Amino acid sequence: MVLLQAVQIAKSFGAHKVFSGLSLTVQEGEKAGIVGVNGAGKSTLLKILTGHLAPDTGEVTRVRDLSLSYLAQGGGLDSERSIWNEMLTVFTPLIDMEKQIRDMEKQMEDASPVDESVNRQLLENYDNLSALYKSRGGFTYEASIRSVLSGLKFSDMDLATPVNTLSGGQKTRLALARCLLGEPDLLILDEPTNYLDMDNLAWLEQYLQSYRGAVLVVSHDRYFLDALAKVIYELTPAGLTRYTGNYSAFIQQKAVLLEQQLKNYTRQQSEIARQEEFIRRNMAAKDTTKRAQSRLKSLEKMERLERPGQERRVALSFNVVRPSGMEVLKVKNLGVGYTDLTLAHGLDFQINRGERVALVGPNGIGKSTLLKTIAGLLPSLEGQVTLGSHVQIGYYDQEQQGLSGDKQVLHELWDRYPSLDEVDIRTVLGRFLFRGDEVKKYVRDLSGGEKSRLTLAALMLQKANLLLLDEPTNHLDLPAKEVLEEALDGYPGAILFVSHDRYFINKTATRVLELSTDGMSSYLGNYDYYLFKKSEREQQENRCTSAEPAREESAEKKQYLQKKEEERQKRMRRRRVEDLEQVIADLEGNISRLEAELFLPEVYQDYQACRKRQEEIEEARRQLNDHMEKWLSLVES
Repeated sequence: MVLLQAVQIAKSFGAHKVFSGLSLTVQEGEKAGIVGVNGAGKSTLLKILTGHLAPDTGEVTRVRDLSLSYLAQGGGLDSERSIWNEMLTVFTPLIDMEKQIRDMEKQMEDASPVDESVNRQLLENYDNLSALYKSRGGFTYEASIRSVLSGLKFSDMDLATPVNTLSGGQKTRLALARCLLGEPDLLILDEPTNYLDMDNLAWLEQYLQSYRGAVLVVSHDRYFLDALAKVIYELTPAGLTRYTGNYSAFIQQKAVLLEQQLKNYTRQQSEIARQEEFIRRNMAAKDTTKRAQSRLKSLEKMERLERPGQERRVALSFNVVRPSGMEVLKVKNLGVGYTDLTLAHGLDFQINRGERVALVGPNGIGKSTLLKTIAGLLPSLEGQVTLGSHVQIGYYDQEQQGLSGDKQVLHELWDRYPSLDEVDIRTVLGRFLFRGDEVKKYVRDLSGGEKSRLTLAALMLQKANLLLLDEPTNHLDLPAKEVLEEALDGYPGAILFVSHDRYFINKTATRVLELSTDGMSSYLGNYDYYLFKKSEREQQENRCTSAEPAREESAEKKQYLQKKEEERQKRMRRRRVEDLEQVIADLEGNISRLEAELFLPEVYQDYQACRKRQEEIEEARRQLNDHMEKWLSLVES
C-alpha cells in the first residue's frame, strides 16, 4: 500500500530554483534513503513531504489516517519538562486511557448490586478498554521509554533533568527518541545519525531494521544507509532518480547507468554528425535534394539527448616531499588530557610506514586529545611520543581552529605557502571548488563543508608523510568523501585518524585501535573485521595461550599484511598510471599549441619568438618521451 506520494513537485526561493518535477512514492514498511550533494534540496524536500512547507507546483498525497513523525536536521527539543515527562507525552492517549480504567475500577467498587444491567455494561466497557489498553502497549510503554533512552545513551542521566538544560546534541537525540517511541506508520528523519557515537549508531540501525513502519531518511552516513535502506533516491539538478538496493548497490547501478547514458549520447552525436554531413553534401545536388530534405526533417524531429552531467568534484591527491623511515610513530606509556583531567593513560602503540590506523572509542574518551598530543599541540601528562626518521606531521583539526576568519580564502592559503604564485594558489583552490570570485570570500562566511575543503587544500600542499586526521569527513558531502577515500588510498605515507564514519573506516583503515577506559586494544583490518574480532573476543571467555594458536595468528596476520600491501602497491601503481596519462595528455596538448603558434605571422616573422617556441617544443617532447617510458614500464610491470 502506498503511504505517501509526491507528484511533479517544485520549489523555488525567490529567483533561486531548488528543484522541479520531483516524484516519489513511499510504500508500507519500505526503508528508503535520500542522498545528494550539499545544497541539492534534500531537507527542503522532506519539509514539503511532511507538510511543513508548501510546494510551488505539484501535489503530495498521504493515505487517510497516516501517522507520521518527522525529525528535522538539528531539530532538538526545547521544553521545560523533565526528560521522563517529555517522553511520556508520546503516550498521552494511553495515560488518559489508564485514568479511565482506574475510574471504572472505582465505579465498580462503589456500584450497587441492585443495578445489574448497569454493572454488566460497566464490566463490559471495562473489559473492552482494558483489552485495548493492553494491545496498544499500556503495560509496556514505560519499558519502551527506558529501552530507547538507554539505546540513545540517556540511561546514565537523571531522567528528572529539565530538557532545556541539555546540550544541543542531547536535545537532538531526545527528539529522535520521541519520534521512535511514537511508532508511526511513517518515520521521516533528516540526518538522524548526527550527534550519535558508534554504539548509538549500531543500536539505531538494529532498531530501524526491525521497525514495522516505513522509514524515509536523509543521511550522509553511508554505512547506515547500507545497513538500513532497500531503496535509494538520488537528488540532483536533473531530478530525483530511484535505485533499488542499499547504498553500495546504488553506487554500482549509478556507474552502470552513467556509462550507458554516455554511450547513448555518444552514439546519437555520431549519428547526428553523419546525417548532417550527408545533408551538407547532398542538399545542393539535384538528384539527392529530396533525400537530404527528408533526412533534415528527421533530424529536426529527433529528440536530442543531453550529455550526462558530470558532478563538480574535488580534485584531491596526497603526496610526500620525502618518505619516512619504516617506523613512523612510537607511543610508550602515554597519558593524555589536561592539568585537572586525565582522559587516558598507559597508552602503547606503534605505527609503521604505509599503515592506515583508525582510532575509535566512545565520545569523551580522549581520541582528539591524543591526536593533538602527538601533533605537539598539547603536552603529554606522562610517557613518550617518538617520531621516526624524516617524519613530517600534517594535522587536520575537525574544529578548523587554524583558519583565520578575517582572511579571504585566497590569502588564507597563500599566506601559508608564500613561495607559490597567485596562479598556483588559484589553481589549487579551483581543484577544491573555489572558483572565480569565490576565492575572495572571507573564511568566517564559509559553510562547514567549504571550511573542510579549504583545510584539506592546505593539508595537500604540506606534503607531510604522517597524516593525523580528526573527523576528516565531517561536513563533506558524499562525492567529496569518496574523493578523500581515493586520495588516501594512494597516499604513500602513514595515517592515524579519528572518525565516526564507519564506511570511511571500512574503506581506509588497515588497523583499528580501540581506546576505552581499560586502555587500548589493536585489531588488524577494517571496521567490519574489528567488529567481528571484538565480538569473538567478548564471546571467548578463556583465550587459548598455547604457542600453536599464536603461530597460526601470526601467520594469518603476516598473510593479511602481505595481501594488503600488494593491494596498496597495485592501487598506487594504478594512480601513478592515471597521473602520467594526464601529464602526457597535457604535454601533447602543449606541443600541439606551440606547433600551431609557429604558423602565426607574429611568430614566424620574429626570429627570437620562433626560436623560443622551438626550444619549448623540444623540451616538451623530451619530457613527453621520459613520461612515456615511465608509463610503459608501469603498464608492463
